[in-house]
Amino acid sequence: MTGRSLSDRRDAMEGRRSETGFDHNLYRLFPTHRPRPEGELEELERIWENPKGWGLLTVVNNNYVGFFYVATAFLFFLLAGILALGMRIQLAAPLQEFLPQDTYNQFFTMHGTVMMFLFAVPMVEAIGIMLLPQMLAARDLPFPRLSAYAFWAYFVGGLSFFASLFVGLAPDGGWFMYPPLTSIAYSPGINTDFWLLGIGFIEISAIAGAIEIIVGVLRTRAPGMTLDRMPMFAWAMLVFAVMIVIAFPSVILGTLLLELERAFNWPFFDPTRGGDPLLWQHLFWFFGHPEVYIIFLPAAGLMSMMVATIARTRLIGYRLNVLALVATGFISFGVWAHHMFATGMPRLSTGYFSAASMAVSLPAGIQVFCWIATLAAGKIRWSTPALFVVGSVTIFVMGGLTGVMLGMVPFDWQAHDSYFVVAHLHYVLLGGMVFPMFAAFYYWNGMTSRNALSERLGKWVFWLMFTGLHVTFLPMHLTGMMGMPRRVYTYLPDRGLDILNLVSTIGAFIIAAGVLLFLIDLARKFRFTTSDDAGNVYGGGTLEWLPTGMYSTRSIPVVRDREPLWHDKDLCDDVAAGRYFLPNSATGLRETIITSPINAEPQYLQLMPGPSPYPVAAAVFTASFFLSLTVQAYAFAVFSGVVALLCVLRWLWETDRPIQQDTADIGAGIMVPIAVTGPSGHGWWALNVLMIVLGMIVFMGMFSYLYLYGIHPEVWIAPPALPQTLGIFALLASAFVCAWLSRRVLGGKRADEFPGQTPWLSAALGAGLLVAALYWDWTGWNGAGLAPDASGQGATVFALLAFQGCTAAIAAIMALYLGFRSGRGLLSGPANVTLDVVTRFIGYTALQGLAITVLVRLFPGG
Repeated sequence: MTGRSLSDRRDAMEGRRSETGFDHNLYRLFPTHRPRPEGELEELERIWENPKGWGLLTVVNNNYVGFFYVATAFLFFLLAGILALGMRIQLAAPLQEFLPQDTYNQFFTMHGTVMMFLFAVPMVEAIGIMLLPQMLAARDLPFPRLSAYAFWAYFVGGLSFFASLFVGLAPDGGWFMYPPLTSIAYSPGINTDFWLLGIGFIEISAIAGAIEIIVGVLRTRAPGMTLDRMPMFAWAMLVFAVMIVIAFPSVILGTLLLELERAFNWPFFDPTRGGDPLLWQHLFWFFGHPEVYIIFLPAAGLMSMMVATIARTRLIGYRLNVLALVATGFISFGVWAHHMFATGMPRLSTGYFSAASMAVSLPAGIQVFCWIATLAAGKIRWSTPALFVVGSVTIFVMGGLTGVMLGMVPFDWQAHDSYFVVAHLHYVLLGGMVFPMFAAFYYWNGMTSRNALSERLGKWVFWLMFTGLHVTFLPMHLTGMMGMPRRVYTYLPDRGLDILNLVSTIGAFIIAAGVLLFLIDLARKFRFTTSDDAGNVYGGGTLEWLPTGMYSTRSIPVVRDREPLWHDKDLCDDVAAGRYFLPNSATGLRETIITSPINAEPQYLQLMPGPSPYPVAAAVFTASFFLSLTVQAYAFAVFSGVVALLCVLRWLWETDRPIQQDTADIGAGIMVPIAVTGPSGHGWWALNVLMIVLGMIVFMGMFSYLYLYGIHPEVWIAPPALPQTLGIFALLASAFVCAWLSRRVLGGKRADEFPGQTPWLSAALGAGLLVAALYWDWTGWNGAGLAPDASGQGATVFALLAFQGCTAAIAAIMALYLGFRSGRGLLSGPANVTLDVVTRFIGYTALQGLAITVLVRLFPGG
């Protein structure tokens, strides 16, 4: 496992093209064998030191935030598991009275919702936030305060949502919330509103984490870590985050539309007024089916890394695995309607989605065969992670086979909404995510704990969970085929279901015994630490096993292989001695190196923000805003929203700080800029991802508009001509102003070189034109006699305009923020990041408004 890698030899013979003009020969300067100056390490520890006591609430470092995240997600796993045990007791015998029907419905809804929204996705995102900086040898992810905000929003929002169960206000319409069951006519209480506003808020937290992960993986990798040398988990998290950005806006839009229908009687899903309840299913499952792969892919990345270590050999088919991850993410967005085969879809549609359901199993199969080949090629050490990895493959393959069966339309018609589907779902999710998670707990425990977990108890945990899973869910295939529907709180005796249900209940408690034993092992052995950890217990070869502190790695190495620790036996010592990039703080502040997205060439030094109370305060008041809306305390909701906004602006105030230094030495005399704007800047990338999220919400809103138009085209009225024409001109003018200002900024124009207050006044003009365009559109439709509560057309048009109004309001706030910074003299300097971001967002909002205006003008035509 030593010697020069194939990619190194190819680089030496042919030379690698540089994205940035960086000279790759400079990598030969490392390791430098420099003497370590006195006090250098102590200074680094001082800069990255975190507060103690209650000050831990303000930490933003990934070591703490990631650990908090993982612990909270695991708490929700335990809570959802307790709900599952209650349901299994209720179903252990026919006509059981352990849970009343209403309570059972709340248990069922909360179990599915918590497992899918509060455990599965947050858990893999949490593991990413905790592991990725170390795997990439970055000091931290690029937006640590955003990570902290995402966690606290999830923590406060999730616990508030779960607490609704204790006051009888938990949602009871199923974790999928199908209308018309969840409409105000059939669910008049606020139980459904808790789900709609709570889940919508939690998904916003997930998107914040996804933005962090995308930019972190693409821009903070160690020098030399090309895309071809990235750890498989980093690839998996990149695809995972891109899928979140594309899929989650659909469910956010769906929850907003259903809440608007419930609160203001806008008929999106009411077929008597031009709506359609199937629209909800399209919006929900466009998110819901990719979510299965959003959960599976990060777990697959963890599996690929653990398989190589377990077999003590390199992963076979690395590039095939990467291709499989990307292909799975792509194909999964063409599968959503296979959940709707029983709704009476056209034959052509069912044929397409059935074929797509078959196709999506192919890349998953590639990964499974690569794992099997790697295990066969190496020499397996039968540790606890090895047992969980092999068990995961077995269970996931079984679940995948029943998934292929359900992809067949005639079979799906027979098994739809039966316990066969319940069995399939749990085999896939437990085998594809839960078992890899437990394997990862044991494998990476040495990074965060002073003590390794017990191998002896770990094997007991595995066999209890593995046995319990099959005892629980294997009989459900039979109960489903015998006609037992899912989502029922009881069943009649003498139907052949009694023994099978009792066996399933016994199996659920066997799984619980395994989880309880794991908790006992944690209590005995786990002791959180950021430095004095148990270390590389299983002999992994990737960078997370370098010596670390709060600052991540002591110095940032040059990566020359996919398994750097196997490739260079002295790497740990050289990194600890500070013989690579950034051995100290070049500015006296927290920093990390931003590298190019493909070849990971050093581009500039990013200054990192430190601990702050504002992310947690913003998260608490954001949660308060949504909770107040749920209980209809609108005055307090406005107050909470304003305070949350002020907290966000305050935390941003110091992130674009001007400093005297323009360049910094990052090691061996290599000088890089300290901050840049434009496509090289990490803020530019983050804003692009945010605009994709907003664009996807608008795109799904346009889909909703066209879907309802296709059902009721004869009742839709033409748009008003003059107001829309004025609005188009205003939007074009706004886009022009922003384009002019962006070109000046990207052309290197300093903010203090503009005449007077030109930058922020231009941005304010652009935002003002957005508001004027929205006013003309809104009043024009009102004048044409279209009301939002009268028809599906009115509801979708005004929903799109309302969303445009929200983005225009954000643009106006950003322009005012720019004005305040300009007034304080904070727009001077060679890198006007704030000006760049604000200008581009206002321009995007103008283009978004143009797209909406053109759509409603073309259909039904003006």
